[in-house]
Amino acid sequence: MTLENRTESGATEPDATAPTAGGDSPAVGGRNLRRTAGIVISVLVGAFLAFDVVGKLTRPQAVVDGTAELGFPGYQAVVMRVVLLTCLVVYAIPRTAVLGALGITAYLGGAVTANMRIEAPLFSSILFAVYLGVLMWIGLVLRRPELLKVAGLSR
Repeated sequence: MTLENRTESGATEPDATAPTAGGDSPAVGGRNLRRTAGIVISVLVGAFLAFDVVGKLTRPQAVVDGTAELGFPGYQAVVMRVVLLTCLVVYAIPRTAVLGALGITAYLGGAVTANMRIEAPLFSSILFAVYLGVLMWIGLVLRRPELLKVAGLSR
């Protein structure tokens, strides 16, 4: 049995979405590969940010010193942890991932500003948050290509 679409004249034509005898079409295989790559990238970014949350939770001396070096009182690490954890949880839920990515982007913007304030090295410190944010959005777009249309980057 084949899947067919009826035209207005009553004639039938093969369904373009039906699987072919040879298996998946190249477009479907490519789409699955992009989606898988997007998931892998998103998990890696999420794991890195989760590591950051754990560092702020356990407060090893390096985190305490780094927070002080950036000019923040130690208790503000709790606020940063709560904000990042909330954004990360929202990002991890597929239905709300875009909202979480927006929150994480804002959080990373604050990291850029804090590093600029202390005149940290440009490419290794200041722009690291930018690299992470770009990678996060690449992963999200690979998972949800329709975001390119929303941004006006695709038709």
